[in-house]
Amino acid sequence: MSRRRAFTVASIEHPFREARIPRHYRLISAAGKKYLKNALLIIDEVGFTQLSRLEAALLFRLVSWRYGKGATILTTNKSIKDWPEVLAGDEVMATAPLDRLLHRCHVFNIKGRSYRLRDLEAQVK
Repeated sequence: MSRRRAFTVASIEHPFREARIPRHYRLISAAGKKYLKNALLIIDEVGFTQLSRLEAALLFRLVSWRYGKGATILTTNKSIKDWPEVLAGDEVMATAPLDRLLHRCHVFNIKGRSYRLRDLEAQVK
């Protein structure tokens, strides 16, 4: 088992974005193996853009596959209460992955300014 792998949400959904519906099921099986074999999967930029219903369903399938099999870290600038907006604007669609993600997890809520912006402002002064 590989140690870790990091992806953005956009890179996970990209192979599925333009495929036809019947093809999705073949693609996600092949893609799922790539994401399952890592002990740690980091999914970055969750909530940067709203996912379509299909993309939200694919994220749910990925989270379901990894549930109990490996550690998954998600980074987002959205609070948990905003996830329905992120996942196709559908509260039911957001509940299923959140149920699996929040079970036996640690939530780190970091408030304040971005480190990159803060460092840039310090350089400009």
